[in-house]
Amino acid sequence: MEKIAVLGAGSWGTALAMVLNDNGHEVRLWTHNEEHAQLLNKTHANDKYLPGVNIPEQIVAYNDLDKAVKDVSTVVIVVPTKAIRQVCQELNQVLDHKVTIIHGTKGIEPDSFKRVSEMIEEEIEEKFYEDIVILSGPSHAEEVSRKHPTTITASSNSIPEAERAQDLFINRYFRVYTSPDMVGVELGGALKNIIALGAGISDGLGYGDNAKAALITRGLAEIARLGTSMGANPLTFIGLSGVGDLIVTSTSVHSRNWKAGNLLGKGNDLDDVLNEMGMVVEGVRTTRAAHQLATSQKVDMPITTGLYRILFEKAKPKDIVDELMTRVRRHEMEDLSNILSNRYSN
Repeated sequence: MEKIAVLGAGSWGTALAMVLNDNGHEVRLWTHNEEHAQLLNKTHANDKYLPGVNIPEQIVAYNDLDKAVKDVSTVVIVVPTKAIRQVCQELNQVLDHKVTIIHGTKGIEPDSFKRVSEMIEEEIEEKFYEDIVILSGPSHAEEVSRKHPTTITASSNSIPEAERAQDLFINRYFRVYTSPDMVGVELGGALKNIIALGAGISDGLGYGDNAKAALITRGLAEIARLGTSMGANPLTFIGLSGVGDLIVTSTSVHSRNWKAGNLLGKGNDLDDVLNEMGMVVEGVRTTRAAHQLATSQKVDMPITTGLYRILFEKAKPKDIVDELMTRVRRHEMEDLSNILSNRYSN
């Protein structure tokens, strides 16, 4: 048994805490909100984020970060991308020993274009950890918390650290593979949220399965195009953290990015949609970052550009779809050839 702190008591943080508890570990679930921590400990439920799910009494919620990480061997960071730096700065102040750091957050920071692991590296001193591990893949918290079969990837520059995370989480309903491709795993997990927004918009417009299948497929090409330009292995994008996560996020009613896109497609204003969701929609922030990154890297990402115009320039969803459908003719194999050649020329 190990002592593990999970930072972030949203849906995914709570679900991961439940997996670790099932595996016999002592789990501390930290939230920045004192009232939330008290409610979790009193009711053993997290109705705002995981309605109808009973949380084991062994999982103790904390509001005090110092107490939450005292004597733990592992810290699992599952807070929204916009909160990563602040939480890591606070963590850097209270840690007094080396830990394994695992994160399950999917996003890219606008302006800096930093992946989550890079933000963590910048904010936490190296003396407090060996290597960072990423958990990513097709995994709705609603299903994990109900012990539905789920398979994800643990990635790190250190395979022993990835295998350590694998050992902590793997069980009969939660299977974990390992990968050395941190860039690909993180970018796949972040960029799929953009395409999920697009899939929701397509459904909101009533365009049906043909349009959505095309959007997901061409979206995967965009993800791989940008990812390989950043040094990722193209094969990662046909794995769990690539096409696997893309499918589940773009097609499921559990997906908050799909839900947000669906409301946008039906004509709702972005601010109203975000207020109605009540939870962070990572795809919105990631769209801004990916659009900036693609522009700086001179990588062609027409779907991402179209979504950027919908979200931040008030373009009408139907007009963007019409523009995408009438783009200049292309040969489908060009993308695959260019992606592979870019990979092997780096």
